Amino acid sequence: MARLPRLVIPHALHHVMQSSHQDISLFRDDEDCRTFLGFVLQASKQYKVSIHAYVLMPDHVHFALTPSDEQGLSRMMQFVGRFYVPYFNRKYQRVGSLWQGRYKATVIQAETYFLPCSVYMETNPVRSRLVQDAGDYQWSSYQHHIGHRVDPLVSDHPIFWALGNTPFQREANYREMIASSLSAKDIAQLTEATHKSWLLGSAAFKVEIAKLTERRVEPAKPGRPRKVAAA
Repeated sequence: MARLPRLVIPHALHHVMQSSHQDISLFRDDEDCRTFLGFVLQASKQYKVSIHAYVLMPDHVHFALTPSDEQGLSRMMQFVGRFYVPYFNRKYQRVGSLWQGRYKATVIQAETYFLPCSVYMETNPVRSRLVQDAGDYQWSSYQHHIGHRVDPLVSDHPIFWALGNTPFQREANYREMIASSLSAKDIAQLTEATHKSWLLGSAAFKVEIAKLTERRVEPAKPGRPRKVAAA
């Protein structure tokens, strides 16, 4: 089956994930994390991509972001790979790619899925047992969202701002969401949609996005198309 072109919709929220090749550890020390995020910050500004949440895991990375045009997302990811891979290979005296194929991305309905997506990413280190509390993990946007630091990489999404009229209210409400965690259904939906690059949202949202692209936005229904009787 031919691979579908990646779905990129300007000004829409996207969930992006990229994994390392053969379980290579992408970040072996804090310098690696800072260097990677520095390249992401530079590329996001250059290609006008707003990053709303992220997490760096040992063998993969996640972003929730909004591109301003159809090319910005791919150009940002290419920029990061073009600079981080040579940095990593020089430092650790290795050759070859770090990435397991191309990055995965899907468009998600912000009103319904931005906050679950952000929580999904920022609690990933807890689910993976790297830390006991999301606040103990340095390499995600969580500390920004609860007001412990201002992260220059993060551009707050309007849905996050809607959590409260003051920073205190927003941060407190977000902490409650993190404490409540996600249902198994939410985790499965976010994981499957991103891995398979299918749109995640309501039926009305899928119809709206389908009008903006010639690419299919959800799997075809099983079975053969019904034959139309001859007139």
